[in-house]
Amino acid sequence: MKLPMLTTDEKIAEIRRLYFSTTRQSIQLDLEKALDLLKSIPNEDERERATVYMEGMAQMRRDWRGAQRQKVKGKRQK
Repeated sequence: MKLPMLTTDEKIAEIRRLYFSTTRQSIQLDLEKALDLLKSIPNEDERERATVYMEGMAQMRRDWRGAQRQKVKGKRQK
């Protein structure tokens, strides 16, 4: 099976799609996929176009991990 080569615009579109479709359960895997795509973009200026999605996904992961830790912490205190 031959895999198609993605253009820079297609890579950024996929990162954007991952950003909007990620869930608490899939955030780690989606962030890893997005990071792989970001690393494969050869031009720094083009990579900057995906920065907002990458930062957003990182923030979601922090928020969801923090909420999970609070939930676990609350159970221990009872």
